[in-house]
Amino acid sequence: MNIVDDMLRQLYQQRASNPNTLGILMMEKRRRVSPETDNFDYILLVIVQDASDKWAVEHYRMNDKHVAVHIVDKELLTRWIRTSRYRRASEWMINGKVLFDRNEYVKDIKERLRVFPMDTRKLRLAIEFSKITRSYSEAKNLYETGDYLDAYSAVVQSLHYLGRIAVIEKGFFPEVVVWSQLRRIDSEVYKLYEELLRNTEDLKKRVELMLLAIDFALNERREVCSQHLIEIMSERKEPWLFAELKTDKRTEPYMYDLISMLEYLIEKNVIEVVEEATDHNGILARKYLVTE
Repeated sequence: MNIVDDMLRQLYQQRASNPNTLGILMMEKRRRVSPETDNFDYILLVIVQDASDKWAVEHYRMNDKHVAVHIVDKELLTRWIRTSRYRRASEWMINGKVLFDRNEYVKDIKERLRVFPMDTRKLRLAIEFSKITRSYSEAKNLYETGDYLDAYSAVVQSLHYLGRIAVIEKGFFPEVVVWSQLRRIDSEVYKLYEELLRNTEDLKKRVELMLLAIDFALNERREVCSQHLIEIMSERKEPWLFAELKTDKRTEPYMYDLISMLEYLIEKNVIEVVEEATDHNGILARKYLVTE
């Protein structure tokens, strides 16, 4: 065992002795540029319970190596994994080396990540779908106003969300490096990305072609990606106020892009707008209902 290994062992063994520690994983930097470890040489992920600080981060230097220790409460870690709020955590859980596992807690999480439960998959699809409807709408608007460079940037962002959707559809958690996954599991979406980068036509034409391709891809995935929201809205016959949808705990992970998803689904006649009278003369309240 070299001196760095010995130092690392001191760090994690001290935490493993704490009864509130449920598991410890390690990610090691494999390449010169390592986004999955934030360019640290080592990441230690320490999962704890009943923590007053839900997420603490400590940085260390060991000889010429740099180490980041993330101490995360189990409930926060679960939210990160379910909602993609902090994607690095999923990467660490999937690919990290298990150093300590109390009562097979880490093993159980890894198994859930491998299986990717349907309820989590629906939520993750809704999150990515809400993001792509916003970026796609922005790309169209920028194209129509002649801002082709900005439209190109929005198209690239849309393709990234589309890539994540394709990975989730195949039953995998999208890792930090999505395109290397797509190359293996969904060549159709990967070819869209390649086409955008390699196409030698002028910028306006490239953006125009990608907007058409993204629109087609969204139409194909509309039903499965909107299922999470549609199931919530279908729980009652009465139309929903936007405020009611936005404050529902189940839509919280995509509340900031919820309006973009709604507007897209209205355009596609999946959701209809219902206008109701208010106490104010000439002012109608706008509500939303799933189209029968």
